[in-house]
Amino acid sequence: MSISNYAETALLDTLAGTSFSVANVYAQLHTASPSEDGTANVAGESSRQAVTFGSASGGQIVTTAATTWTNVSTDETLTHFSLWDAASAGNCLWYGALSSSATVAAGDTFQITTLTLTWD
Repeated sequence: MSISNYAETALLDTLAGTSFSVANVYAQLHTASPSEDGTANVAGESSRQAVTFGSASGGQIVTTAATTWTNVSTDETLTHFSLWDAASAGNCLWYGALSSSATVAAGDTFQITTLTLTWD
């Protein structure tokens, strides 16, 4: 998992006194690596779902609830995710691989039960 170029710059700017906060976080699905800006290989099921996190501890943060896509739109294999600061458009914050790929069919429900982000 990696932090995006946008988030890296925003965090570095905090050292110069610029504040950085994110009000809401949304997950998007991908069929291969989304790249640093999160725009590559977007899944056919391109809707973003709200994600909630608890407080960070020990260099990691964990979601507080499952993130669910119901009635997915496309038959495909999902392999990656990206996290955004908006339900559409916005800025990519983080991206990474799912713990295992998942093949879904149109009409299926797909769920990420737990998402743990770590900072090395």
